[in-house]
Amino acid sequence: MSPLPRFVSAGEALTDLIRTGEDQWLSKTGGAPWNVARVMSRLDVPSAFAGAVSQDVFGDALWGASEEAGLDMRFMQRVARSPLLAMVYETHPPAYFFIGDQSADLAFDPQQLPAGWLSAVAWGHFGGISLAREPLATTLLNLARSIKQAGGRISYDPNFRQLMDARYDPMLQQMCRLADVIKVSDEDLQGLFRHDDAAAALQTIRQWNPNAAILYTRGAAGAELLIHDEHWRCAPPAITVVDTVGAGDASMGGLLYSLMQQPAMGWAEHLACAVAAGAAACLVAGAGAPTVAQLTELRKRVQVDPA
Repeated sequence: MSPLPRFVSAGEALTDLIRTGEDQWLSKTGGAPWNVARVMSRLDVPSAFAGAVSQDVFGDALWGASEEAGLDMRFMQRVARSPLLAMVYETHPPAYFFIGDQSADLAFDPQQLPAGWLSAVAWGHFGGISLAREPLATTLLNLARSIKQAGGRISYDPNFRQLMDARYDPMLQQMCRLADVIKVSDEDLQGLFRHDDAAAALQTIRQWNPNAAILYTRGAAGAELLIHDEHWRCAPPAITVVDTVGAGDASMGGLLYSLMQQPAMGWAEHLACAVAAGAAACLVAGAGAPTVAQLTELRKRVQVDPA
């Protein structure tokens, strides 16, 4: 039997149904936590996605893509429920809604995970709409606490979506207090805190957890990393952008890969890896997962400076 994974990302795997014409829709596998698991596996980190998918054609596609990505399938569950769907009816700007009342993702059962997995995992990742959907949200919060209590570390990317209104505020605060690494974008801060003062929002997160590293992504402007009294800024390398879908998930993966594989490096180097991974994802259409070779090459083309 193969060793248990060192990295586990838990939450939702879903199907994006993207409107491409008046009566035409394109189906894509997706889900932020699932994407991060794929990124880590592509970077040769033994990884798993912990979540539940349906037993229909949409679940088949997610299962097959997970196998193709090299994920540890012992952590993925299939249940006889409807699929979770993201209906993207406009792309510029994005406009969407979710279909998922009593869907498969909500039935995820941590008791079915393989024996001994908690002692093997070094990092657990959480985020996405799964933390805004009960009863799954409470299940995942307790799972994150279990990983932390077992000596693992936690990363958190809220990945703001429209259903994260004021009712999400307690979860946001609890996860920020629990996490070792927190990733937020400028759009996340505006949506989660419901105002335009990014500096104030970042300060609030730092007050909740003074010891967490915060990866603040800013699209074409690059990213910043804040921890204790360190504050670094990094611009992305010059590339020809094909698609920005999945760039945030890739940057999260790049940061975690750097932390796991080269923990002795400084935070400036970790930030460079995050930005390089995000840039690599922009070189292909769809949610791309960079290779180690791509990450290494792009890393040489980014510069990190004190903010």
